[in-house]
Amino acid sequence: MGRLFGTDGVRGLANRDLTAELALDLAVAAAHVLGDVGAFVGHRPRAVVGRDSRASGEFLEAAVVAGLASAGVDVILLGVTPTPAVAFLTEVLGADLGVMLSASHNPMPDNGIKFFARGGHKLDDVIEDAIELRMREPWDRPVGADVGRVVVEADACVLYEEHLLATTPHRLDGIKVVVDCANGAASFVAPDVYERAGAHVIAIHSEPDGLNINENCGSTHLGDLQAAVRDHKADLGIAHDGDADRCLAVDADGNIIDGDHILAILAIAMRDSGKLTNNTVVATVMSNLGFKIAMQAHDITVIETGVGDRYVLEAMKAEQLALGGEQSGHVVMLEHATTGDGLLTALHLMARMAQSKESLAQLAARIVKLPQVLVNVQGVDKVALAQNAAVQAAVAKAELELGAEGRVLLRSSGTEPVIRVMVEAQSQELAQRITDQLAAVVFAELSLG
Repeated sequence: MGRLFGTDGVRGLANRDLTAELALDLAVAAAHVLGDVGAFVGHRPRAVVGRDSRASGEFLEAAVVAGLASAGVDVILLGVTPTPAVAFLTEVLGADLGVMLSASHNPMPDNGIKFFARGGHKLDDVIEDAIELRMREPWDRPVGADVGRVVVEADACVLYEEHLLATTPHRLDGIKVVVDCANGAASFVAPDVYERAGAHVIAIHSEPDGLNINENCGSTHLGDLQAAVRDHKADLGIAHDGDADRCLAVDADGNIIDGDHILAILAIAMRDSGKLTNNTVVATVMSNLGFKIAMQAHDITVIETGVGDRYVLEAMKAEQLALGGEQSGHVVMLEHATTGDGLLTALHLMARMAQSKESLAQLAARIVKLPQVLVNVQGVDKVALAQNAAVQAAVAKAELELGAEGRVLLRSSGTEPVIRVMVEAQSQELAQRITDQLAAVVFAELSLG
Protein backbone atom coordinates (compact mmCIF):
# COMPACT_ATOMS: atom_id res chain seq x y z
CA MET A 1 0.00 0.00 0.00
CA GLY A 2 1.24 3.50 -0.84
CA ARG A 3 1.53 6.38 1.58
CA LEU A 4 -1.88 7.16 3.09
CA PHE A 5 -1.35 10.91 3.50
CA GLY A 6 -1.29 13.13 0.42
CA THR A 7 -0.31 16.79 0.11
CA ASP A 8 -3.33 17.83 2.19
CA GLY A 9 -4.27 15.05 4.58
CA VAL A 10 -6.06 11.82 3.71
CA ARG A 11 -8.59 12.16 0.93
CA GLY A 12 -10.78 9.89 -1.19
CA LEU A 13 -14.27 8.73 -2.11
CA ALA A 14 -16.22 8.71 1.14
CA ASN A 15 -17.42 5.30 2.31
CA ARG A 16 -15.32 3.61 -0.36
CA ASP A 17 -11.76 4.89 0.01
CA LEU A 18 -12.30 6.92 3.16
CA THR A 19 -14.43 4.70 5.39
CA ALA A 20 -15.69 5.06 8.93
CA GLU A 21 -13.29 2.31 9.97
CA LEU A 22 -10.33 4.14 8.45
CA ALA A 23 -11.41 7.43 10.05
CA LEU A 24 -11.64 5.75 13.47
CA ASP A 25 -8.23 4.09 13.08
CA LEU A 26 -6.64 7.37 11.99
CA ALA A 27 -8.18 9.20 14.94
CA VAL A 28 -6.85 6.64 17.43
CA ALA A 29 -3.38 6.74 15.89
CA ALA A 30 -3.40 10.55 15.85
CA ALA A 31 -4.49 10.56 19.49
CA HIS A 32 -1.52 8.37 20.38
CA VAL A 33 0.97 10.50 18.42
CA LEU A 34 -0.39 14.02 19.03
CA GLY A 35 -2.36 13.50 22.24
CA ASP A 36 0.76 12.45 24.11
CA VAL A 37 1.73 16.13 24.11
CA GLY A 38 -1.21 16.93 26.36
CA ALA A 39 -0.10 14.43 28.97
CA PHE A 40 3.42 15.82 28.76
CA VAL A 41 2.26 19.37 29.56
CA GLY A 42 0.03 18.18 32.40
CA HIS A 43 -3.55 17.96 31.16
CA ARG A 44 -5.83 15.41 29.56
CA PRO A 45 -5.38 15.43 25.80
CA ARG A 46 -7.85 17.72 24.00
CA ALA A 47 -8.93 17.90 20.35
CA VAL A 48 -11.15 20.19 18.31
CA VAL A 49 -13.09 18.65 15.45
CA GLY A 50 -14.82 20.48 12.58
CA ARG A 51 -16.22 19.54 9.20
CA ASP A 52 -17.58 21.01 6.02
CA SER A 53 -21.18 20.48 4.93
CA ARG A 54 -20.87 17.13 3.08
CA ALA A 55 -23.36 14.47 4.09
CA SER A 56 -20.51 12.00 4.56
CA GLY A 57 -18.96 14.34 7.09
CA GLU A 58 -21.70 13.37 9.53
CA PHE A 59 -20.71 9.71 9.83
CA LEU A 60 -16.98 10.44 9.46
CA GLU A 61 -17.23 12.99 12.26
CA ALA A 62 -18.88 10.37 14.46
CA ALA A 63 -16.08 7.90 13.68
CA VAL A 64 -13.33 10.42 14.40
CA VAL A 65 -14.93 11.49 17.67
CA ALA A 66 -15.37 7.84 18.68
CA GLY A 67 -11.72 7.13 17.96
CA LEU A 68 -10.44 10.15 19.86
CA ALA A 69 -12.68 9.67 22.90
CA SER A 70 -11.95 5.94 23.07
CA ALA A 71 -8.25 6.84 23.23
CA GLY A 72 -8.83 9.15 26.20
CA VAL A 73 -8.98 12.46 24.31
CA ASP A 74 -11.55 15.10 25.28
CA VAL A 75 -13.27 16.42 22.15
CA ILE A 76 -14.59 19.90 21.42
CA LEU A 77 -17.06 19.48 18.55
CA LEU A 78 -17.41 22.55 16.31
CA GLY A 79 -19.83 21.30 13.66
CA VAL A 80 -19.74 22.89 10.19
CA THR A 81 -16.89 25.37 10.25
CA PRO A 82 -14.03 26.56 7.99
CA THR A 83 -10.71 24.74 8.01
CA PRO A 84 -8.82 27.88 9.14
CA ALA A 85 -11.23 28.20 12.07
CA VAL A 86 -10.27 24.70 13.21
CA ALA A 87 -6.59 25.64 13.00
CA PHE A 88 -7.17 28.90 14.90
CA LEU A 89 -9.32 27.28 17.60
CA THR A 90 -6.82 24.44 18.06
CA GLU A 91 -4.40 27.11 19.24
CA VAL A 92 -6.80 29.39 21.11
CA LEU A 93 -8.55 26.61 23.01
CA GLY A 94 -5.26 24.99 23.98
CA ALA A 95 -6.00 21.75 22.15
CA ASP A 96 -3.32 19.19 21.41
CA LEU A 97 -4.68 18.44 17.98
CA GLY A 98 -7.30 19.59 15.53
CA VAL A 99 -9.20 17.53 12.98
CA MET A 100 -11.00 18.88 9.91
CA LEU A 101 -13.22 16.67 7.77
CA SER A 102 -13.24 18.09 4.25
CA ALA A 103 -12.21 17.42 0.68
CA SER A 104 -11.94 21.17 0.03
CA HIS A 105 -12.89 21.93 -3.59
CA ASN A 106 -13.45 18.27 -4.57
CA PRO A 107 -16.94 17.08 -5.56
CA MET A 108 -19.43 16.15 -2.83
CA PRO A 109 -18.87 12.35 -2.90
CA ASP A 110 -15.25 12.84 -1.80
CA ASN A 111 -14.14 13.66 1.71
CA GLY A 112 -10.90 13.99 3.62
CA ILE A 113 -9.28 14.21 7.03
CA LYS A 114 -6.78 16.95 7.87
CA PHE A 115 -4.92 17.04 11.15
CA PHE A 116 -3.42 20.01 12.98
CA ALA A 117 -0.81 19.76 15.71
CA ARG A 118 -0.77 21.82 18.91
CA GLY A 119 -0.73 25.51 17.99
CA GLY A 120 -2.84 24.91 14.86
CA HIS A 121 0.02 23.86 12.60
CA LYS A 122 -0.24 21.40 9.73
CA LEU A 123 1.68 18.18 10.20
CA ASP A 124 5.03 17.55 8.60
CA ASP A 125 5.83 14.27 6.86
CA VAL A 126 7.53 12.80 9.91
CA ILE A 127 4.43 13.17 12.08
CA GLU A 128 2.15 11.87 9.34
CA ASP A 129 4.37 8.83 8.92
CA ALA A 130 4.32 8.26 12.68
CA ILE A 131 0.51 8.27 12.63
CA GLU A 132 0.44 5.75 9.79
CA LEU A 133 2.87 3.47 11.62
CA ARG A 134 0.72 3.43 14.75
CA MET A 135 -2.54 2.55 13.02
CA ARG A 136 -4.12 -0.67 14.33
CA GLU A 137 -1.29 -1.34 16.76
CA PRO A 138 -2.18 -3.01 20.08
CA TRP A 139 -2.92 -0.43 22.77
CA ASP A 140 -4.11 -0.17 26.34
CA ARG A 141 -7.67 1.14 26.20
CA PRO A 142 -8.74 3.56 28.95
CA VAL A 143 -11.86 2.74 30.94
CA GLY A 144 -14.18 4.49 33.38
CA ALA A 145 -13.37 8.12 33.99
CA ASP A 146 -10.33 7.91 31.72
CA VAL A 147 -12.28 7.80 28.46
CA GLY A 148 -12.59 11.08 26.59
CA ARG A 149 -15.59 13.37 26.99
CA VAL A 150 -17.34 15.18 24.12
CA VAL A 151 -18.77 18.70 24.28
CA VAL A 152 -20.45 20.67 21.49
CA GLU A 153 -19.12 24.23 21.10
CA ALA A 154 -20.88 25.53 17.99
CA ASP A 155 -20.44 29.13 19.25
CA ALA A 156 -16.65 28.80 19.30
CA CYS A 157 -16.58 30.29 15.79
CA VAL A 158 -17.44 33.64 17.37
CA LEU A 159 -13.84 33.69 18.62
CA TYR A 160 -12.67 33.08 15.06
CA GLU A 161 -14.82 35.93 13.70
CA GLU A 162 -13.51 38.32 16.35
CA HIS A 163 -9.97 37.36 15.40
CA LEU A 164 -10.64 38.02 11.71
CA LEU A 165 -12.13 41.43 12.43
CA ALA A 166 -9.21 42.38 14.68
CA THR A 167 -6.73 41.69 11.86
CA THR A 168 -8.57 43.73 9.22
CA PRO A 169 -6.52 46.90 8.64
CA HIS A 170 -9.35 49.13 7.32
CA ARG A 171 -13.15 49.25 7.54
CA LEU A 172 -15.04 48.05 4.46
CA ASP A 173 -17.74 50.72 4.53
CA GLY A 174 -18.97 51.55 1.02
CA ILE A 175 -17.91 48.23 -0.52
CA LYS A 176 -20.64 46.09 -2.06
CA VAL A 177 -19.60 42.45 -2.36
CA VAL A 178 -21.23 39.25 -3.57
CA VAL A 179 -19.88 36.18 -1.76
CA ASP A 180 -20.25 32.66 -3.14
CA CYS A 181 -20.04 30.32 -0.17
CA ALA A 182 -19.97 27.13 -2.29
CA ASN A 183 -22.76 25.75 -0.07
CA GLY A 184 -19.92 24.83 2.23
CA ALA A 185 -18.23 25.79 5.45
CA ALA A 186 -18.17 29.52 4.66
CA SER A 187 -21.97 29.70 4.50
CA PHE A 188 -22.49 30.51 8.18
CA VAL A 189 -19.44 32.71 8.75
CA ALA A 190 -18.35 34.66 5.66
CA PRO A 191 -21.49 36.79 5.07
CA ASP A 192 -21.66 37.68 8.76
CA VAL A 193 -18.02 38.67 9.19
CA TYR A 194 -17.94 40.73 5.97
CA GLU A 195 -21.03 42.63 7.10
CA ARG A 196 -19.53 43.20 10.54
CA ALA A 197 -16.45 44.65 8.83
CA GLY A 198 -18.67 47.22 7.11
CA ALA A 199 -19.39 45.74 3.67
CA HIS A 200 -22.79 45.47 2.01
CA VAL A 201 -23.03 41.71 1.41
CA ILE A 202 -25.08 39.65 -1.02
CA ALA A 203 -24.61 35.93 -0.32
CA ILE A 204 -25.17 33.22 -2.92
CA HIS A 205 -24.86 29.43 -2.65
CA SER A 206 -25.07 29.77 1.12
CA GLU A 207 -27.71 27.13 1.87
CA PRO A 208 -25.89 23.80 2.28
CA ASP A 209 -28.03 20.67 2.36
CA GLY A 210 -25.26 18.08 2.59
CA LEU A 211 -25.38 17.30 -1.12
CA ASN A 212 -24.85 20.62 -2.93
CA ILE A 213 -21.35 21.59 -1.73
CA ASN A 214 -19.19 22.82 -4.66
CA GLU A 215 -21.98 21.92 -7.10
CA ASN A 216 -21.55 24.40 -9.98
CA CYS A 217 -20.53 27.04 -7.47
CA GLY A 218 -17.64 28.29 -5.39
CA SER A 219 -14.04 28.84 -6.38
CA THR A 220 -14.07 26.19 -9.12
CA HIS A 221 -17.25 27.42 -10.86
CA LEU A 222 -17.31 31.22 -11.05
CA GLY A 223 -20.12 31.72 -13.58
CA ASP A 224 -22.90 32.39 -11.05
CA LEU A 225 -20.68 34.78 -9.12
CA GLN A 226 -19.76 36.75 -12.24
CA ALA A 227 -23.42 37.09 -13.19
CA ALA A 228 -24.47 38.11 -9.67
CA VAL A 229 -21.78 40.78 -9.44
CA ARG A 230 -22.97 42.35 -12.67
CA ASP A 231 -26.66 42.00 -11.78
CA HIS A 232 -26.21 43.62 -8.36
CA LYS A 233 -23.71 46.20 -9.64
CA ALA A 234 -21.35 45.10 -6.89
CA ASP A 235 -17.76 46.27 -6.50
CA LEU A 236 -16.46 42.71 -6.46
CA GLY A 237 -17.28 39.10 -5.88
CA ILE A 238 -15.57 36.64 -3.53
CA ALA A 239 -15.60 32.88 -4.12
CA HIS A 240 -14.71 30.34 -1.46
CA ASP A 241 -14.23 26.60 -1.76
CA GLY A 242 -15.95 23.94 0.32
CA ASP A 243 -13.86 24.41 3.44
CA ALA A 244 -13.15 28.14 2.98
CA ASP A 245 -9.37 27.95 3.06
CA ARG A 246 -9.11 29.60 -0.34
CA CYS A 247 -10.41 32.77 -1.97
CA LEU A 248 -10.78 33.83 -5.58
CA ALA A 249 -12.42 37.05 -6.75
CA VAL A 250 -14.06 38.77 -9.69
CA ASP A 251 -14.01 42.50 -10.36
CA ALA A 252 -17.04 44.72 -11.01
CA ASP A 253 -17.14 43.67 -14.66
CA GLY A 254 -16.96 39.97 -13.80
CA ASN A 255 -13.31 39.49 -14.76
CA ILE A 256 -11.59 36.74 -12.76
CA ILE A 257 -9.01 37.83 -10.19
CA ASP A 258 -7.09 34.68 -9.32
CA GLY A 259 -4.66 33.82 -6.55
CA ASP A 260 -1.69 35.34 -8.38
CA HIS A 261 -3.49 38.69 -8.61
CA ILE A 262 -4.61 38.53 -4.98
CA LEU A 263 -1.16 37.55 -3.72
CA ALA A 264 0.44 40.38 -5.67
CA ILE A 265 -2.11 42.96 -4.42
CA LEU A 266 -1.52 41.90 -0.81
CA ALA A 267 2.26 41.78 -1.27
CA ILE A 268 2.33 45.35 -2.57
CA ALA A 269 -0.02 46.50 0.22
CA MET A 270 2.14 44.85 2.88
CA ARG A 271 5.31 46.26 1.36
CA ASP A 272 3.78 49.75 1.43
CA SER A 273 2.87 49.33 5.10
CA GLY A 274 6.27 47.87 6.03
CA LYS A 275 4.83 44.45 6.93
CA LEU A 276 6.26 42.38 4.07
CA THR A 277 9.24 40.71 5.72
CA ASN A 278 12.42 41.18 3.67
CA ASN A 279 10.20 42.44 0.83
CA THR A 280 9.77 38.78 -0.09
CA VAL A 281 6.75 36.65 -0.98
CA VAL A 282 6.49 32.87 -1.41
CA ALA A 283 4.67 31.41 -4.43
CA THR A 284 4.58 28.04 -6.20
CA VAL A 285 5.80 26.83 -9.56
CA MET A 286 2.23 27.27 -10.85
CA SER A 287 2.33 31.05 -10.45
CA ASN A 288 2.21 32.90 -13.74
CA LEU A 289 5.35 34.48 -15.15
CA GLY A 290 3.42 37.75 -15.19
CA PHE A 291 3.17 37.58 -11.39
CA LYS A 292 6.93 37.23 -11.07
CA ILE A 293 7.55 40.09 -13.51
CA ALA A 294 5.15 42.33 -11.55
CA MET A 295 6.85 41.51 -8.27
CA GLN A 296 10.24 42.30 -9.76
CA ALA A 297 8.89 45.66 -10.94
CA HIS A 298 7.86 46.44 -7.35
CA ASP A 299 11.21 45.31 -5.89
CA ILE A 300 9.64 42.25 -4.27
CA THR A 301 11.57 38.98 -4.26
CA VAL A 302 9.72 35.75 -5.07
CA ILE A 303 10.70 32.42 -3.50
CA GLU A 304 9.27 29.50 -5.48
CA THR A 305 8.10 26.16 -4.05
CA GLY A 306 6.32 23.01 -5.15
CA VAL A 307 2.53 23.04 -5.39
CA GLY A 308 0.64 22.79 -2.10
CA ASP A 309 0.15 25.26 0.71
CA ARG A 310 2.16 23.02 3.05
CA TYR A 311 5.25 23.68 0.91
CA VAL A 312 4.50 27.39 0.84
CA LEU A 313 4.24 27.27 4.63
CA GLU A 314 7.53 25.39 4.99
CA ALA A 315 9.37 28.02 2.95
CA MET A 316 7.72 30.87 4.85
CA LYS A 317 8.69 29.39 8.20
CA ALA A 318 12.23 28.59 7.07
CA GLU A 319 12.79 32.18 5.93
CA GLN A 320 10.54 33.77 8.60
CA LEU A 321 8.37 35.43 5.94
CA ALA A 322 4.91 36.95 6.32
CA LEU A 323 3.13 36.19 3.05
CA GLY A 324 2.81 33.33 0.59
CA GLY A 325 0.22 31.66 -1.55
CA GLU A 326 -0.95 29.78 -4.59
CA GLN A 327 -2.65 30.63 -7.86
CA SER A 328 -5.61 28.54 -6.69
CA GLY A 329 -6.39 31.10 -4.00
CA HIS A 330 -4.67 29.62 -0.95
CA VAL A 331 -3.03 32.60 0.73
CA VAL A 332 -1.10 32.33 3.99
CA MET A 333 -0.59 35.38 6.21
CA LEU A 334 1.58 34.08 9.03
CA GLU A 335 1.14 37.15 11.22
CA HIS A 336 -2.53 36.23 11.56
CA ALA A 337 -2.94 32.53 10.72
CA THR A 338 -1.09 29.23 10.70
CA THR A 339 -2.67 28.05 7.44
CA GLY A 340 -4.42 29.35 4.33
CA ASP A 341 -7.54 31.32 5.21
CA GLY A 342 -9.98 32.41 2.51
CA LEU A 343 -11.95 34.74 4.78
CA LEU A 344 -8.84 36.45 6.10
CA THR A 345 -7.62 36.87 2.51
CA ALA A 346 -10.92 38.38 1.36
CA LEU A 347 -11.02 40.84 4.26
CA HIS A 348 -7.51 42.09 3.54
CA LEU A 349 -8.19 42.31 -0.19
CA MET A 350 -11.31 44.42 0.39
CA ALA A 351 -9.46 46.49 3.01
CA ARG A 352 -6.84 47.32 0.37
CA MET A 353 -9.62 48.50 -1.95
CA ALA A 354 -11.15 50.64 0.81
CA GLN A 355 -7.84 52.08 1.94
CA SER A 356 -6.50 52.86 -1.57
CA LYS A 357 -9.89 53.93 -2.97
CA GLU A 358 -9.02 51.93 -6.07
CA SER A 359 -11.25 49.37 -7.74
CA LEU A 360 -10.26 45.74 -7.81
CA ALA A 361 -9.66 46.04 -11.56
CA GLN A 362 -7.24 48.93 -10.98
CA LEU A 363 -5.35 47.01 -8.31
CA ALA A 364 -5.17 43.88 -10.46
CA ALA A 365 -3.94 45.82 -13.50
CA ARG A 366 -0.46 45.93 -11.95
CA ILE A 367 -0.12 42.25 -12.88
CA VAL A 368 -0.11 41.55 -16.62
CA LYS A 369 -0.36 37.79 -16.90
CA LEU A 370 0.81 35.63 -19.77
CA PRO A 371 -1.87 33.42 -21.34
CA GLN A 372 -1.92 30.15 -19.42
CA VAL A 373 -3.68 26.88 -20.21
CA LEU A 374 -4.07 24.04 -17.70
CA VAL A 375 -5.39 20.59 -18.60
CA ASN A 376 -5.98 17.69 -16.21
CA VAL A 377 -5.21 14.35 -17.86
CA GLN A 378 -7.15 11.59 -16.12
CA GLY A 379 -6.74 7.82 -16.11
CA VAL A 380 -2.94 7.88 -16.26
CA ASP A 381 -0.04 6.46 -14.26
CA LYS A 382 1.16 9.39 -12.16
CA VAL A 383 4.18 7.52 -10.82
CA ALA A 384 5.61 6.88 -14.29
CA LEU A 385 5.55 10.53 -15.33
CA ALA A 386 9.15 11.39 -14.45
CA GLN A 387 10.65 8.32 -16.13
CA ASN A 388 8.80 8.33 -19.46
CA ALA A 389 11.22 9.27 -22.24
CA ALA A 390 8.57 10.14 -24.82
CA VAL A 391 6.85 12.57 -22.46
CA GLN A 392 10.16 14.21 -21.54
CA ALA A 393 11.07 14.55 -25.22
CA ALA A 394 7.72 16.20 -25.94
CA VAL A 395 8.30 18.65 -23.09
CA ALA A 396 11.78 19.50 -24.38
CA LYS A 397 10.39 20.16 -27.85
CA ALA A 398 7.66 22.42 -26.43
CA GLU A 399 10.16 24.38 -24.34
CA LEU A 400 12.34 24.92 -27.39
CA GLU A 401 9.37 26.31 -29.31
CA LEU A 402 8.34 28.62 -26.46
CA GLY A 403 11.83 29.94 -25.72
CA ALA A 404 12.28 32.44 -22.92
CA GLU A 405 8.77 33.88 -23.37
CA GLY A 406 6.89 30.88 -22.05
CA ARG A 407 7.18 27.73 -19.99
CA VAL A 408 5.88 24.20 -19.51
CA LEU A 409 5.01 22.44 -16.27
CA LEU A 410 3.86 18.83 -15.89
CA ARG A 411 3.10 17.52 -12.43
CA SER A 412 1.14 14.80 -10.70
CA SER A 413 -1.70 16.05 -8.52
CA GLY A 414 -1.30 15.38 -4.83
CA THR A 415 -5.05 15.32 -4.20
CA GLU A 416 -6.60 13.90 -7.39
CA PRO A 417 -5.81 10.98 -9.77
CA VAL A 418 -4.63 13.24 -12.60
CA ILE A 419 -1.53 14.67 -14.24
CA ARG A 420 -1.69 18.43 -14.71
CA VAL A 421 -0.27 19.88 -17.94
CA MET A 422 0.29 23.64 -17.82
CA VAL A 423 1.68 25.88 -20.57
CA GLU A 424 2.28 29.64 -20.64
CA ALA A 425 2.97 31.45 -23.90
CA GLN A 426 2.77 34.84 -25.54
CA SER A 427 -0.61 34.00 -27.07
CA GLN A 428 -3.61 31.99 -25.95
CA GLU A 429 -3.63 30.07 -29.21
CA LEU A 430 -0.02 28.94 -28.83
CA ALA A 431 -0.52 27.96 -25.18
CA GLN A 432 -3.63 25.95 -26.09
CA ARG A 433 -1.98 24.17 -29.01
CA ILE A 434 1.08 23.09 -27.05
CA THR A 435 -1.03 22.07 -24.03
CA ASP A 436 -3.25 19.90 -26.23
CA GLN A 437 -0.20 18.29 -27.85
CA LEU A 438 1.44 17.51 -24.52
CA ALA A 439 -1.78 16.22 -22.97
CA ALA A 440 -2.22 13.84 -25.90
CA VAL A 441 1.31 12.49 -25.45
CA VAL A 442 0.81 12.08 -21.69
CA PHE A 443 -2.41 10.12 -22.22
CA ALA A 444 -0.96 7.99 -25.03
CA GLU A 445 2.14 7.08 -23.03
CA LEU A 446 0.76 6.79 -19.49
CA SER A 447 -2.85 5.71 -19.90
CA LEU A 448 -3.95 3.02 -17.45
CA GLY A 449 -6.63 1.87 -19.86
